[in-house]
Amino acid sequence: MYDTLLFLHLLAAFLVVITAVTYSAVALGADTGGRSLTVANICWDVGGLGTLILGIWLALDVDGYEVWDGWILGAIVVWAFATESGRRARAEFESGEGAGRASLMHWLRTGLVILLLVLMVWKPGA
Repeated sequence: MYDTLLFLHLLAAFLVVITAVTYSAVALGADTGGRSLTVANICWDVGGLGTLILGIWLALDVDGYEVWDGWILGAIVVWAFATESGRRARAEFESGEGAGRASLMHWLRTGLVILLLVLMVWKPGA
């Protein structure tokens, strides 16, 4: 069961990274059209929920981890901030107003995604 959960959790994390890469291209000026952002948004929705749900499931399944471990709680908080900054970036990019603010929100989300990866790989305090 552990191997399957971990595989799906990592697959969901790749979907999250796809979103960050696609929005990075847009923030840097690439003309992607509406479909690319739609796919990126779907990847975030599926990947974001997948990482959260499967990550909590993994924490419950693995004997050495608990949901209230500091690095897991930190990852959940960072995930929430990344989701909110992504929601704001999405709204700004879709409205076409405030491209600077949209880019700022995107880069904030990208930084938070990198922080999530750091938390997942090195598990500080575990």
